[in-house]
Amino acid sequence: MSQSAYLYFTEGSSVPSVTLEELEQYLGRYKEQTSKTGRQLDWKYDEAAFPYTIEKKPEGEGVWFYLKAKDEPYKYIVFGVGTEKTDDGGERHYVQVVLPDGSTHADKSKGNELCKYLARTLKTELHLFNGRIMYFNPRK
Repeated sequence: MSQSAYLYFTEGSSVPSVTLEELEQYLGRYKEQTSKTGRQLDWKYDEAAFPYTIEKKPEGEGVWFYLKAKDEPYKYIVFGVGTEKTDDGGERHYVQVVLPDGSTHADKSKGNELCKYLARTLKTELHLFNGRIMYFNPRK
């Protein structure tokens, strides 16, 4: 059964929403940062930290893309963006991270790591795969 994690943009978030292209750029920045760490350690850390390639399908154009694993034990993770109505009649933007059927525990661990990186960078409210909530946004 598939599982989802959500990054909700709130009033204190660094940006009000992101597009798929911007989300790809944030993941690219993550890969760049891990490669710099790897160079300092003289190790190919970026391959271990981001063992995926970004893949797109025509049916997901503008809505979602997925990360396809380069090797075992990883398989794939799906990233999407959207909006939902709030109780007060407004809209709330979010990023959804999905572990489809067939994803492994390694994908779940890497999904948690990527979600925490994105939530920390974007200052969002993170709802993890297990239902727990982490607040990276400034709250009063």
